[in-house]
Amino acid sequence: MTENQQVFRYFLATSGVKLPLKLVNEIEAEALSNRNTYIRASYDASGLLLKFEKMVYGDVELSHSYSYDEAGVLRRAEVLMLDEDPTVLEFNGAPA
Repeated sequence: MTENQQVFRYFLATSGVKLPLKLVNEIEAEALSNRNTYIRASYDASGLLLKFEKMVYGDVELSHSYSYDEAGVLRRAEVLMLDEDPTVLEFNGAPA
């Protein structure tokens, strides 16, 4: 796998409130045909979560896109909810 390739994984839920959200209850792609709701997530080659989309009846209801610095620290998150303008959060790396 090259550095720019993404790996897709599928989940049933998110956990926590700190970004990036944690995805839980992973399922295999073969199980998607039996589900109306699931989360499709893409990761980079190092395993960082780049984006996830909550799929409901085939449509994206919610998505998060994440950007990291060279050290793998979250620097930017874009949250998009159905029928709303995107919310962009910038992080400077200072401890909370």
